[in-house]
Amino acid sequence: MFPKNTKLHKMKEKTKNNLFPIPDQVIKVTKILENKGFEAYLIGGCVRDLLLGIKPKDWDITTNAKPEAIISLFPKTFYENDYGTVGIVDEETSDETIKVIEVTPYRLEAKYSNSRHPDSVLFSSKLEDDLKRRDFTINAIALKIEGKSEEKYKGQIVDLYKGQNDIKEKTLRTVGDPEERLNEDALRMLRAVRISTELGFTINQDTEKAIRNKAYLLKNISEERIRDEFSRIILSERPMAGLVLANKLSILGYISPEIEKGIGIEQNQAHSYDVWEHSLRSLQHAADKKWPLHIRLAALFHDVSKPETRRWSAEKKEWTFYGHDVVGAKVAAKILSRLKFPKNTIDDVSVMIRWHMFFSDTEQITLSSVRRLLRNVGVDLIWDLMNLRICDRVGTGRPKENPYRLRKYKSMVEEVLRDPISVGMLKVDGNRIMAITKANPSPKIGFILHALLEEVLDDPTLNTEDQLEKIVLQLNKLSDIELKKIGEKGKQKKEEEEEKDIKEIRDKYWVK
Repeated sequence: MFPKNTKLHKMKEKTKNNLFPIPDQVIKVTKILENKGFEAYLIGGCVRDLLLGIKPKDWDITTNAKPEAIISLFPKTFYENDYGTVGIVDEETSDETIKVIEVTPYRLEAKYSNSRHPDSVLFSSKLEDDLKRRDFTINAIALKIEGKSEEKYKGQIVDLYKGQNDIKEKTLRTVGDPEERLNEDALRMLRAVRISTELGFTINQDTEKAIRNKAYLLKNISEERIRDEFSRIILSERPMAGLVLANKLSILGYISPEIEKGIGIEQNQAHSYDVWEHSLRSLQHAADKKWPLHIRLAALFHDVSKPETRRWSAEKKEWTFYGHDVVGAKVAAKILSRLKFPKNTIDDVSVMIRWHMFFSDTEQITLSSVRRLLRNVGVDLIWDLMNLRICDRVGTGRPKENPYRLRKYKSMVEEVLRDPISVGMLKVDGNRIMAITKANPSPKIGFILHALLEEVLDDPTLNTEDQLEKIVLQLNKLSDIELKKIGEKGKQKKEEEEEKDIKEIRDKYWVK
């Protein structure tokens, strides 16, 4: 199969057939290439994930076919880059997770002048040329499909750089000299942290040393690429470990130097940790709960401005951080804008940080103040804000997620969110009633409104303009005394319904 006296031929005896769950549409692409006389190997992260028993998110194929040949073999492709990668779209696929399969020709080493992209792209006819230019050994493993056994495909592994051993040892190391690899593409340093974080791998000592030495090259990387790797670290199961590692390797400052300012910043007695560790623990709790990106970002940055707002209070004999929520919202917005996050994410995170200090004595707080918070934050974010507050609490070192105060606040939020049982819910108002009846303002208008409420409480389907206007004309014929009796009955029923709803809400949160 492999030409004699090549690395691949020498490796033949060291490889064995393995069984892998590979989607049929991926196999289809490899077979079309092979049927036309080309080589085709699965490569990179998808092979690594298969060996780890993880379902790949992306599928990449490498081949000795040139882009023009690849394009000619498939009905729907796109080719919008300078590196030979052809995207193949299979519109017949039933797998929603596979939108595009990327096929790239074997490539040779080339000079990298900007620490990000090769100055030129040179295609090769040999797989080993392509493998030696890869970033990490665990991503430099190729897989050739050789048949099917029941529901899985048999494949032969090509591993020139002992990537399988590094997978077994849970070690991340570069292919060849680490400084050369990082000089070629500085983003690989941040990618190393991200892969290490996602997989729980350690980074090889030589690779770690090279990252520290070459960290300054990250200044050449676009904010969008940094954002993408940073987001994946934040969305991993171990974001705290990832940011600790980024700081250890001197690259955190190229993501957000503002986060670093919290290191060693002591807080008051309510906190067990400095600002840095508190923020990381808050973020980690959001990850443990599998909460979405905007909550995780808010958890990480909610105290970002504590360093500049910290003041010593001689009276309290402790540190204070007045205004850190207001200042922090603006700083977080600048950080996320710099990293090119979407506007809706920036807005959500900054709003949550601005209002994360909403707590006060829940025995004295009023529903009107909760309504003001709801107006400031918005219905869509109010529960995310509650979750941010949980992260903040756990991040202080307190194990209890939902103390009485927070449960009480949640209960009050739910109370103000419920559909109001009042005349305000009616589809007609006092002005409309006066227009229909040609009456002047008087107590009778209020009696009619409450009488309408009595009708709607019994039958909500009556709450339409047409239905209520017909009822208004009938009610208008009644005397004030008769209307008042009906209205009083409506008021009483409203109060009973409100009490019932509020009791259910408070029982739900175990509060009074």
